[in-house]
Amino acid sequence: MKKTRIISYSIIIVLLIILAVVYFSKQKTTTQKDAFQSELKTKGKLTIGLEGTYSPYSYRKDGKLTGFEVEMGRAVAKEMGVKANFVPTKWDSLVAGLGSQKYDVVLNNISQTPARKKVYKFSDPYIYSKYVMITPENSDLAHLKDISGKKFAEGTGTNNEQVAKKYNAKLVSSGDFTTTLSLIRTGRAEGTINAAEAWYAYKKDNATDGLKYKDVSDEIDPVKISAMFNKKDPKTRAKFNKALATIREDGTLKELSNKYFGEDITKEQN
Repeated sequence: MKKTRIISYSIIIVLLIILAVVYFSKQKTTTQKDAFQSELKTKGKLTIGLEGTYSPYSYRKDGKLTGFEVEMGRAVAKEMGVKANFVPTKWDSLVAGLGSQKYDVVLNNISQTPARKKVYKFSDPYIYSKYVMITPENSDLAHLKDISGKKFAEGTGTNNEQVAKKYNAKLVSSGDFTTTLSLIRTGRAEGTINAAEAWYAYKKDNATDGLKYKDVSDEIDPVKISAMFNKKDPKTRAKFNKALATIREDGTLKELSNKYFGEDITKEQN
């Protein structure tokens, strides 16, 4: 009888130990899973800064915010276990707003640059923005070295302008992509160095008669477009990267790219 009791107590102790291990393991997993939320501006929400006026990345359609980065932001936030909360902000104060913790992350077709890397952290790239040369159909310009001395329409302060300047083009200022193509069509510019996705998005809904484009990514590396984070939020960035990898692997990212650009611009190589 005494031996039976000892065995029974031993079994109970073992069971209690097992239950304790399971309980504390769950507690540890839950803590690790939700640890990033202590960095969020609002618990349960990923607050995302963007312009909201930059089609097809983020813009309003019938009064509702939509676009590639909007849908991607929602998909990533869902994988992170939180809701996406968008804060439309003018470009002039968008990046500064991240520094003052107005939001947790910026999604606004932002490229990784050495200057920005000194102050902020970036996610893994979700767009690889390849450079293309757009010219009149009858142009004989074929390589970047050919644009020296030619009039090229570029947005002031853009990566495209820097490339055109590097190859000694004569710069013609342009406010947006549609205006740029108009300058080329009317002969006021001989071409433009621009992003492949700008061309893809434009030709989805507009005629491109009289124009041609050439991929020059074999001459210059693509620009890495990433989400931008405050340096003091490493757990949020890690969680974001994990969620981004998931929607890349399950095809969501490619699907959104095809929806808004008509091409897959989310992979480094074609």
